[in-house]
Amino acid sequence: MASALDNIDSELSKLDPDVPFRATRTHTHHTWAKTFYSHPSLYIRPHTLPEIQKAVTLARRCRRRLVVVGCGHSPSDLTCTSAWMMNLDRFDNVLRVDKASRTMTVEGGIRLRDMNLKAKEHGLTMPNLGSIDQQSIVGALATATHGSAIGHGLLSKSVRSLRIVLANGRAVRCSNEQSQDLFRAALVSLGALGVIVEVEFEMVQATNIEWTQTLRPLSFVLDNWEKDLWTAAEYTRVWWLPYTSRAIVWSAEKTSSPPRQATTSWYGGSMGFHTYHVLLWLANYVPRLLPAIEWFVFGMQYGFKLATSTSAIEEQRSGLLMNCLYSQFVNEWAFPLHKGPEAIMRLQSWINGDAAAANIPVSPKGVWVHAPIEVRVSDTSSTTPRPFLDPSFPDGPTLYLNATLYRPYGLDPPCVTRYYEAFEHLMKELGARPHWAKNFSTVSKAEVKDMYGESLTRWLRVRDSVDPEGMFVGDWHRRYIMPATTGRLPLEEKEVGRVRRSGGGIVWVGEMETRAEKSGWASGSSESSFDQLNEAETEASVLLREIEGSEGEIGFSDDEEVGAQVVEGAIRGVTGVRVFDRM
Repeated sequence: MASALDNIDSELSKLDPDVPFRATRTHTHHTWAKTFYSHPSLYIRPHTLPEIQKAVTLARRCRRRLVVVGCGHSPSDLTCTSAWMMNLDRFDNVLRVDKASRTMTVEGGIRLRDMNLKAKEHGLTMPNLGSIDQQSIVGALATATHGSAIGHGLLSKSVRSLRIVLANGRAVRCSNEQSQDLFRAALVSLGALGVIVEVEFEMVQATNIEWTQTLRPLSFVLDNWEKDLWTAAEYTRVWWLPYTSRAIVWSAEKTSSPPRQATTSWYGGSMGFHTYHVLLWLANYVPRLLPAIEWFVFGMQYGFKLATSTSAIEEQRSGLLMNCLYSQFVNEWAFPLHKGPEAIMRLQSWINGDAAAANIPVSPKGVWVHAPIEVRVSDTSSTTPRPFLDPSFPDGPTLYLNATLYRPYGLDPPCVTRYYEAFEHLMKELGARPHWAKNFSTVSKAEVKDMYGESLTRWLRVRDSVDPEGMFVGDWHRRYIMPATTGRLPLEEKEVGRVRRSGGGIVWVGEMETRAEKSGWASGSSESSFDQLNEAETEASVLLREIEGSEGEIGFSDDEEVGAQVVEGAIRGVTGVRVFDRM
């Protein structure tokens, strides 16, 4: 350890002392769901662009991988590292607001919630949101976050330009008109291209939405699938209850009417939240209780009688959100919308014990699953330019099927392995693609190559040109998208172990090897070697742009833990915070 720290000190002494390097060696990283933990050797929290560039330069010279994280909402090991980690929470300013074009330019670390609050001051809001607004704008883009509206695509559809700090420390700008291949790669970057430091985002006029959620039989959803289920309102999503063959249909439209709260109940606050949590914990030991739990919990919340309905009027920025409730595994796949009824009926059969009708070669015996299963939709067929790694389909609307499994009090449910094996088998048969941020497990890199074809090839070509040594590449990337024909890159991090924690979750451990001899440079070299190598390789690509200056300096501060997740839009009532009144 001493030699590594000496190397950092030595390389820091060669860089501008007036640019702070804010880092700690004691940070523990975990995903929001606490599914994975890791211990980065350095945790860096820059405040300015020069600080980000300094950290990237230092990582390159010290031969270290660099991982950029926001809130860690992805439940997978995508953000785990034992190398260096950078959090951009303090790099979160609004740089420009253009009311005429309805665009906001923001720093990469801003959270969606704060971005919308700042936009509200100018009468603007984001046109669409996913389930939550805790993510940073860059994290949401990197993994292809989407909402649920047939008139909207991925969040990246609203991006007009990006600015990225590459592995050589240079900041480059890209858009549909400038370095288009880099732009298309960066719109779903998977954190493997560089540090996205600036986003120009197209907003819409701020407004309220009126939402309605209604308890329906599953047959209603299927009968109206090809009619107006997805088109009757601007925003629509469905929560499917597989044991009771029911569904909660949620839809929303913009309105000029003033806000109106939904009807409250004593069960909709902390009482319902903790009741469901305890019942899920009990079901870990007696899984066959889950059908009865589904009937009771969602009957108490949404009504036992069909056609029971609730509505409210909220600001769009909060009304589009849902409550994620508890720590969870999330396995979500995208496939053409017209295949939705087949997917639902086959999965419904399997969950209810009929493997033959489901035509899924995984035994459902003894498997009991959690509810609800989320059903959402988007349409990216008109998106230009299209991100290379967009998991949705280009020739029509896309359905997203999300099989969530809760982890009550940090415990993994007993059904997770077989349920996800069956679910992923069905998804693959339907030609689906997994959501990049989720817990898919049976997917090979060969299958990913078949799913994306030439688009993946072009994404990899861009990635190799901007980060030839793999400073931003980890074991997750090698497992799913890096070519089998290429060897481990000089700065690429490899997973070497996983240790299960007594309190739940897995500790991820990685290692790096110095591959200086393969690149022709000695491990102690810095400015006269790696800088020249990286600069030459990057300038030979299409990404020619000088660093643009950034002013301002902020004093040193101690490391702080990333703030705890809170439920957006929650209202405090007599029985506690209403976190269970809306899915």
